[in-house]
Amino acid sequence: MLRHPSRRDYRSVLVIVAPGQGAQTPGFLTPWLEDPAFAARMEWLSTVAGIDLIDYGTNADAETIRATEIAQPLLVATGLVAALQLCPQPSDAFAKIGAVAGHSVGEITAAAGARAISAEQAMVLVRERGKAMAEAAAKTPTGMTAVLGGVRDEVLAAIQKHGLTPANDNGPGQIVAAGTLEQLEAFAAEPPAKARLMPLSVAGAFHTSHMEPAVGHLARLAQSVSTHDPRTRLISNKDGQIVQDGAEALDRIVGQIANPVRWDLCLDTMADMGVTGILEMPPAGTLTGIAKRALKGVETFALKTPDQLDDARAFVEKHGETGAQHS
Repeated sequence: MLRHPSRRDYRSVLVIVAPGQGAQTPGFLTPWLEDPAFAARMEWLSTVAGIDLIDYGTNADAETIRATEIAQPLLVATGLVAALQLCPQPSDAFAKIGAVAGHSVGEITAAAGARAISAEQAMVLVRERGKAMAEAAAKTPTGMTAVLGGVRDEVLAAIQKHGLTPANDNGPGQIVAAGTLEQLEAFAAEPPAKARLMPLSVAGAFHTSHMEPAVGHLARLAQSVSTHDPRTRLISNKDGQIVQDGAEALDRIVGQIANPVRWDLCLDTMADMGVTGILEMPPAGTLTGIAKRALKGVETFALKTPDQLDDARAFVEKHGETGAQHS
C-alpha cells in the first residue's frame, strides 16, 4: 500500500537516512569496534554474510572496499549495528521517527531498520545483490559520472543524447549519468553547459538496464523472504512514495537495482512532510550534504563516529520529541 504524504499527517518529523555505495572509506569502522557490543554484532552479521566485514572495515584499502560485493554488505551491516547503538530500544525509537529512507543499497538498511525484513535477511539479500551486480558489471565495461551544476533540462537532454541513463537524480545540481565507458567518454567530450563532470569510483552502471541480470537473481531469492509491514514510514527510491506494505517494499528494492534512484523525489516527500531534522547513519556525510543544498533550513546530523552518539540521541529527541503521527 502506498500513500501520498501530507503535512496534516505529521506534527514533528525526524527522518533517518542510510547512505549508498561510495560512502565507505578505509578504516571507517575502526572507532566503532572499540565497543564490544558493536564488535559482537558485526561479527554475527559477518557470519551471516560469509564476509569478514570487520577486516574490510578496518584494514582494507580504498580499492578493496570499492568492490561492489564488499562495499554493499559492509554499508548495510554498519548502518544496522550503528542504529542499535543509537537506539538501544528500537520500539521506543519508532514513536519518534517520522520516516526512514536509504539511497540505493541503503534502502536495504532502511527496510531492515523499519523491521520490514530482519537483519539476517538483509545481509543475505545484500550479499547476493552485491555479487550479482558485480557479475553484471563485469559483462560490459560501464561506469557512472556525476554531473554537478548546469541547467537541469539541458543536463538531462545531454545524458539522453549520448545514450546514457540518469541513474541517480539526487536533487538540485546533482545528477549521475551511467552507461558504457565509451558513452561516458563521448559525454565528457561534449559536457552540458555550466556543468562539472566527476567520474565516480564505482564498478559499473548501477540502476540501469545493464543490471537486469542482477534483478532476476535477487527476485528469485526474494520469493522466500518473509516480510512485515514497516514499523515506520519507508520512503521509496522509485518515486518518493511512502510504502506501508512489506512485500511491496521488498519488490521495489529488488526492481530498483536496474531503475534510476529518484532521491530528488524522496527529498520532495521529506519536504512535504515538513521535515525538521535528518540524521544520516554511518558512514555519513553524503546524504546530509545533499540535504543541506536541497532542503534549506532543515537541520542535519551526520553520524560518523561513536563519540557523536550522545549528540545524535539529543538530535533524535529534539526532532522527534512531539511524536510522529502514524496512521
